[in-house]
Amino acid sequence: MKISTRGRYALRMLVDLAEHDNGEYIALKDIAKRQDVSKKYLEQIVPILNKAGVLSTNRGYQGGYRLGRPASQITLGEVLRLTEGSLAPVACAEGDPAACVRSADCVTLPVWQGLNRVINEYLDGITIGDILQQELVANDYVI
Repeated sequence: MKISTRGRYALRMLVDLAEHDNGEYIALKDIAKRQDVSKKYLEQIVPILNKAGVLSTNRGYQGGYRLGRPASQITLGEVLRLTEGSLAPVACAEGDPAACVRSADCVTLPVWQGLNRVINEYLDGITIGDILQQELVANDYVI
């Protein structure tokens, strides 16, 4: 499993919104500039996060974006599943039960299912707020 730029940029955008949260909407151009990311690329990510309620949008004068929920309620696992799809390391670990015709006889299936469980539990245990707190404490935490 490899996290794409879409997933990484989505996380960076959400951390930026949390870090600069003052109750007002933040322009996408400001986020793009601070994160050194293409505004056009972020525009492709916004609808995914907005539809899921992770982002709140406001159009027009003083429009922009802010978190749709508190940073402490948005997990990395949720964001990455929205932007990447399944986080399973192999296709047969995605479903329960596994959709593979060999699943009944596969001796490696439990390994992949265990790895999938660990990945999801780990990422679901970290919130945008946790990242921000780590950044405030250590000031060297990088996504």
